[in-house]
Parts: sequence; structure tokens; C-alpha cells
Amino acid sequence: MLHTYTYPQYAYRPSPEQAEGRRTRHPVVVVGAGPVGMTQALDLAARGVPCVVLDDNNTVSVGSRAVCYAKRPLEIWDRLGLGEALVEQGVQWKVGKVFFRDELVYQFDLLPEDHHKMPAMINLQQYYLEERLVQACEASPRVDLRWKHKVLAVEPQPDHVVLTVETPDGIFKMEAQWLIACDGAHSDVRRMIGADFTGQFFQDRFLIADVVMKADFPTERWFWFDPPFHRNQSVLLHKQRDNVWRIDFQLGWDADPNEEKKPERVIPRIQAMLGPDVPFELEWVSVYQFACRRIDNFRHGRVLFAGDAAHQVSPFGARGANSGVQDCDNLSWKLAAVLAGDAPEALLDTYHWERALAADDNIRNSTRSTDFITPKSRASLRLRNAVLELARTEPFARPLVNSGRLSTPTPYQGSPLNTPDSEPFAGRMVPGMFCADAPLEVQGRPGWLLEQLGRGFVLLSFGAGAEPVRVGNVQADVLEVGRDVHDRLGVLTERYDGQPGTVYLIRPDQYVAARWRRFDAQAVRAALSRALALA
Repeated sequence: MLHTYTYPQYAYRPSPEQAEGRRTRHPVVVVGAGPVGMTQALDLAARGVPCVVLDDNNTVSVGSRAVCYAKRPLEIWDRLGLGEALVEQGVQWKVGKVFFRDELVYQFDLLPEDHHKMPAMINLQQYYLEERLVQACEASPRVDLRWKHKVLAVEPQPDHVVLTVETPDGIFKMEAQWLIACDGAHSDVRRMIGADFTGQFFQDRFLIADVVMKADFPTERWFWFDPPFHRNQSVLLHKQRDNVWRIDFQLGWDADPNEEKKPERVIPRIQAMLGPDVPFELEWVSVYQFACRRIDNFRHGRVLFAGDAAHQVSPFGARGANSGVQDCDNLSWKLAAVLAGDAPEALLDTYHWERALAADDNIRNSTRSTDFITPKSRASLRLRNAVLELARTEPFARPLVNSGRLSTPTPYQGSPLNTPDSEPFAGRMVPGMFCADAPLEVQGRPGWLLEQLGRGFVLLSFGAGAEPVRVGNVQADVLEVGRDVHDRLGVLTERYDGQPGTVYLIRPDQYVAARWRRFDAQAVRAALSRALALA
């Protein structure tokens, strides 16, 4: 049905180990070449860890699927050299509007402050994102992307994992020191090792219709409750690349998925929304039921889970793929440190601590959004509609309107890797908080803070008055002098409460590990040991 996109077919190549009949043990094997699996491999490769990626298919995802990519994942992809190209290719937006029946009741701005390199959100069909990631994987000497490799069995051992893999050339066995399952909500790896995946299924169905049209809607997220063109239900509208518009129609639990996907059922719904005279073409149609669930533990021995294989949320809030990319960001530096011998395996247990915290946060917000969008009782419906009515005129009611709390990173406050403050600070940059970007001057040229943080632990030191800010790399027993950058606009100093002498220890995933009002080498080393689970 797609008119705007032609699916690539990637070549299957037999591996030397299968051709030669030898069993090879790889440092890391990733199962699943979706956005999360390929991001995981690229991030590990950037940290010096070679990866094999196995996928049972040989093309990108069918349909637009995940569409909205938030600021934090864009920053992660930017560190991997992809952010600017994705922003250029996608549709940027930051304003959302909520309608009740036919009236605007509320609107919001996802990024009301200036001075960030990455936008609040872009919309881009998932197949375009995956194409970019495939190109990056193929260009990386440390990523071995293998198409038409289906994992049939997983046998965890104390110090490695044995995989049975099927290819067009037959079945063979390979080994991994560490296996990362990124094979989606119906993860075969999760089933093979018997990991629990529990939570709530929602008894409602939604129709996704990707429509090609030249419309005069602004580049914003529009959400309708009980609109005149789809009474007693909800509708969501997003713009994508190539004049493709994503429209989600709530159908109700009694809807027949097979019937609702038929053009003769879909087209009248769209005509009722747009009017009979607006020309359009159907690009892709799907019906989905959603759930909010997560795995019991993100680490099962030598098997680690990320993305939808580890957690599943409703699509309202764009928390699925965005959260999966942040799983990769958390896991990669920890696994690289363990493989290098710089940290104990206990560091990987904090992957579960921190990302399960994020998954629970996403599930909580996603469940609340779903309960607001699809009330389960007449009393809940009356309350929901009363909130929407009040939101037209009463500011206090607007924060209660919930058409999907859009994806934001989860702070790891309380993480065992944090060193608590010993002195007072102002602002949001507490230990466990993700770093806010800020504009800088670097060697006389404009730049950004996150570009300077690198891939290891970093010390950020604030000078006095006109003195520069210093960014230095940190290792177990070496504190490098670093390089100077200039905060000409004062944004960095304000966001980090950078009083003269202030020092921040930043983790490799650009989260704050510790901060002090003056430099103390012993305190820095102690915080570094704690952040590596050595203390």
C-alpha cells in the first residue's frame, strides 16, 4: 500500500564461522536489528566493543510504527554521529493542542526554553530511522550486522551464552560473553530463558492510518476528545515526512481488527474528519491493542534485555522507542567497563535498578494517560469531560488534561551510583539527573556542552568571573587537566548553578554522578569508584 517508500532488501552473507564449521565466542551479541538493537550495537562500538547483530529478517520495519523521537534520544544519536541528519530529515515540532468536541481547550510547549541543540521532538517514519542506523552499522568496523539469522535456542552458561542460529545455509552454534535481547515485545529470547513479563493489557483498540495528503494543518500534535467526526471516541493527528499524516482513531474494544483495516471502513472515517473534498491516499493501516508491562529483571545472568523486550507501554506519550534508546545509553558504558575490567559485574545490576525505575515511571504515566483517554466507567467519563470543560477557562484544570504525557528522561535519584550532595545547590542538576545542554564557545567557535562530554567520565569545573569552564576526562587514578570552553551567554552557569570553583562529575551516559563546591581529588576518586560499583 505504501506510495512514498520502497523497502530495501539487505543481502544475507554467510559468516566465516558457519562456513568453516567453528564455534566462535563474541564479546557481545545483540538479537534484533530494530532501532534499539542497532543503537545498542553502535553505542558499544563507539566505546570500543565489537558486536554481532542478528536479525531474522532482511529489511526495515513495515509501516511507520514509532514516529515521535524526543530530545534525549536525539542527543544520544547525535553522540553517535546521527542526530543532525535525523533532525534534518524529520519534521520538528514542540506544540501540542487538545480539543474537546470542536473547541480548543488546552495547548502546551514541550521546550519553552531556548539554547538547546536538539529540538523537543521530531516525527519521522521508523523505516527512515532504521535505514540510517543500518548505514551506520555497515560503516562501523566493530558492528557485524547479520541478516536472515534466526535465533532458535539460547543456553545461558555461567560465563557465556550459547546460541543456536538458523540461516539459509543451515543451523550452527555461536557463543557470546554477553547477549542483549532487543527482539521486541514478543521476545523469543525472553521466552527461551523463561523470564517473567507482567503487567496490564488494555481492553481498547486503535486504528492507525497513515495518509498522504497536502493539508494545511500546522506542524503540531493535535488530539481530539469526542470530536464531531468521531463521536464518543478520541483521535490523534501528527505530521510525518513526505506529506504523510498519522491519524489514530480510537475504536473501542468490540471493534473487529480485520474489518476495521479494510479501506471501505477506513476511508469514510478519514473523509468525516477532513471533509469530502480533501484528496488523500492511504499509505498504511494497522489496528493495535496496547499493554503496559515489564520484565521481572533487566538482567538474567549473561542475558540482558532492552527496549520492548524489557518493557511495553501504550503509544500515548511516545515512550516506547524513546525509552528503549535510553536503555542502550545506560547499558553500553556499563557493559564496556565490565568487559574492559574497569568495573565488576555488579555494575550491570544497576542497569536493572535504573532502567526498571524508568520503565515503572513510563508505565505509570502511560497507564494514567490511557485511563484518561479511555475512561472505564460512566463516572470516570463524567469526570474526564468536566476536566476538559474547565480547561477552556480555568488554568488549574489544564495540567489534569492527559492526552499522553510525552517522553522525558527519568532521573535516577536514589541510584546506588550517585554520590549525594554535601553542600547546597540550586537548580535541577542533582546527582542522578540527566545533563541539560547549553551553548558554549569552543576554540573560538560555537558549540554545545553535550558535544564536549565525550564517552567517558568527565569533570566539569567552573572558573571565577571571566575564567573559562574546564572539561576534563577522568580515569581511576588520573585526573586530566582537560580543555577550556567559554560560557559567553551564561546559560551553562545558570543551569548548573556554577558558582566559582564548582565541580561536576559526569557519567559516560551524560548523567550527573556527583558535584562539589570545590575540587577535592580524593572526593572525586571516591565518587568515581562508587559510580563504577567499586565501592
